[in-house]
Amino acid sequence: MTRVIARRHVVRITAVASFLTLALAGAGAASAAGDKERGARAFGTCAACHSLEPGRNLTGPTLSGVWGRKAGTLDDFLRYSPALKKSGLVWNEQTLDRWLRNPEALVQGSFMQFDGVKDDRARADLIAFLKAASESGSPLAGKPRAFPDLKSAPPGARVAAIRHCKDSYYVTNGAGETRPFWDFNLRFKTDASASGPAPGAPVMVGQGMQGDRAQVVFSNPGEISSFIRDGC
Repeated sequence: MTRVIARRHVVRITAVASFLTLALAGAGAASAAGDKERGARAFGTCAACHSLEPGRNLTGPTLSGVWGRKAGTLDDFLRYSPALKKSGLVWNEQTLDRWLRNPEALVQGSFMQFDGVKDDRARADLIAFLKAASESGSPLAGKPRAFPDLKSAPPGARVAAIRHCKDSYYVTNGAGETRPFWDFNLRFKTDASASGPAPGAPVMVGQGMQGDRAQVVFSNPGEISSFIRDGC
């Protein structure tokens, strides 16, 4: 009788082990079942902060060649958090899945302002897309994002002069038209990329609302103070 009971326990343990093996294998298959075409569409949300072009960093680093790259090590991206640089992570299916699910849970203190992708299939799709885009010769690798070329801005958008008086800025464009702005509603930015303005030729870009807000983009910060003249 003792031997029969023992055999039953062995059978049960073996069955449980087999079930767990199949379950884990199924989970692995599910995580690997991402669809890169769906992932390409889902990447549209990520594209607000990340490009796929080599050397084209935005709010976040380019994701060109991200597969297999050590986190926080892209030479030409300078805005990594200390926490991410010290994490020792290498981007692969497992680490990307955890990162996309909840960046803060994986690396506390990172600068990634993103709540995460909670849907398992959506994460798998994004991961499949990023893996495919990282492959050498992939048509997805280096896929360009269209940026406005500020060097070819029309005269109405080019800034010829800026005058400051008390709480107002007066911006004169290349067509000779002058518009006043409350000083709080006019922002000054720089764009050192290839699509940014030419040196000494800032460009005004609208910022929505009722046309009462705008931003002036310079090629480098040194131009800002030298370009603005005080006078009432």
